[in-house]
Amino acid sequence: MNIDIKLHKEDLPDELLLSDKIAVDCEFMGLNVERDNLCLVQISTGNSDAHIVKLNRENYNSPNLKKVLQDDSINKIFHYARADLLFIKKYLGINVENINCTKIMSKLARSYSDKHGLKDLIKEFIGLDISKNLQSSDFGGDLSDKQLQYCAKDVIYLHQVYEKLMEILVREKRDKLYKDAIKFIHARVNLDLASFNNDIWSH
Repeated sequence: MNIDIKLHKEDLPDELLLSDKIAVDCEFMGLNVERDNLCLVQISTGNSDAHIVKLNRENYNSPNLKKVLQDDSINKIFHYARADLLFIKKYLGINVENINCTKIMSKLARSYSDKHGLKDLIKEFIGLDISKNLQSSDFGGDLSDKQLQYCAKDVIYLHQVYEKLMEILVREKRDKLYKDAIKFIHARVNLDLASFNNDIWSH
């Protein structure tokens, strides 16, 4: 598959037109939101394209990107939205609206499996075995072609994965359960920001 990858400095371009359903992913310097900066935000319309925004980590001044992420008329598909939304809220200072999360969908739909990573979902539903070897690489400096390809592959398949998972949720009559669960996502992010990382519902 040929992927149309465009790297943007600091923000999405003014003239860029996106669809009403986009896939979104982020790359960080690590997993500690207080220490590790948000470096990249990737967006795909589902048409073998990837727009990769390399953020200015001095000021995170990205008005076009923030406008898109806050636009309630645009459906945003994440995989493990909890982490991405946490870093976006911390560093971009916004709440993302109209969210779907394929990891939560998978946990509710694919009760026949305990593997809910993006690599597992792409292999099952699309038949491709993608590499995650660059997941722990340095996204804070100049990006290599391999890193750009890795970032793109984290978003270009999400539309297809989302559709397959939604089919199962509807078929198994779990779609309402999923919709109720995703409503909690902003509260979960706020709990993470307040350092309540454990399951508050546990005994």
